[in-house]
Amino acid sequence: MNIESDSLSIFNYHRGMIGMHGNKDSAALGWKDAQSQMVRFEILAQIADLSYHSVLDAGCGHGDLKTFLYDIYPGISYWGIEQIPELIKVAVDRYGHCMDTHFYTGNFLTDSLPVVDYVMASGSLNYRSHDPDFIFKAIKKIYDCCTMGVGFNLLSKIPENGIIVAYDALKIIDYCNTLSTKVILKRDYSDEDFTVFIYH
Repeated sequence: MNIESDSLSIFNYHRGMIGMHGNKDSAALGWKDAQSQMVRFEILAQIADLSYHSVLDAGCGHGDLKTFLYDIYPGISYWGIEQIPELIKVAVDRYGHCMDTHFYTGNFLTDSLPVVDYVMASGSLNYRSHDPDFIFKAIKKIYDCCTMGVGFNLLSKIPENGIIVAYDALKIIDYCNTLSTKVILKRDYSDEDFTVFIYH
């Protein structure tokens, strides 16, 4: 897997989006609009009662999942990792002062991760990679650093644009079933997206 080339493509993509939309808009993260992001947050939040649990937001962008979850579940210890410096700066500016909130710059696919109760990845696994097994390695990596469960969403269809890719939900579920006997697929909230929960 050409990690450096893949990372450079992701950096260039987001910096292009920042140039078009500004750094603080959800479009800088690649979302169609803020509502698209919120719908996915709502589904991810259904993974479990997260009250007083630790959560890692893998590819946290602006860190907005933190405040969304905390409004529902009190006592969350939130960790956000993001490799794009411009995005993590917004996250720190918005939420870095909050209690039990930790942000750091890094690539969650290659860097060491804290062991937490739950991991969530919203929109951060949809990038094209030179490695045909990228998605399976990514799922395994985030599953291995949680003690209770992982939730992630993927696109099921997308207009071809080079860096963003879609996945076959059934193929993803087949792989997830090799990791755990407790796997849930949610796909009734969107025609172009699905969410997977894997539990330990």
